[in-house]
Amino acid sequence: MTTSVFLTVNGRRHEVTAAVETPLLTVLRNDLGLNGPKFGCGLGACGACTVLLDGKAARSCVVRLDAAAACGNIMTLEGLSPDGSDPVQKAFVAAQAAQCGYCLNGMVMTLRAFLDVVPHPDERALKEALRYNLCRCGTHVEIMRAARIAAGLESVDQETAVHAKENDGT
Repeated sequence: MTTSVFLTVNGRRHEVTAAVETPLLTVLRNDLGLNGPKFGCGLGACGACTVLLDGKAARSCVVRLDAAAACGNIMTLEGLSPDGSDPVQKAFVAAQAAQCGYCLNGMVMTLRAFLDVVPHPDERALKEALRYNLCRCGTHVEIMRAARIAAGLESVDQETAVHAKENDGT
């Protein structure tokens, strides 16, 4: 049975008509055209589909539409900082923490939610926060470097900054 619900996604209100058991990920990608969250496993295990529900990281592949409608705000990667100025996004660019990029949505969104709660973690806490986000192509070293940069535990060296700027086109 389909129903009409209202969702606030990235600060904009949307009316969506779908079955209440439809996964939020399906609505975000198919109905709203948002491509940040990725379908990875469909079981909530890999983290590629992570979004923020009222500021908390959630696996959108296992969140039903009716539960999502109860949230005040759903934030996807596209809404985090459209111009890429969020410190977590900047840290991932500086650390060159992307290979295929499939897992990055989940890594960035999980880290953003974590740092909002624990702004000054140690490395052990960062590892624990990202523990259940999978990277299939093995960019873990760079991802952890990005996490340390975003948390203020490591600074960006000049060489990395130059390479990131060259790859950015600026």
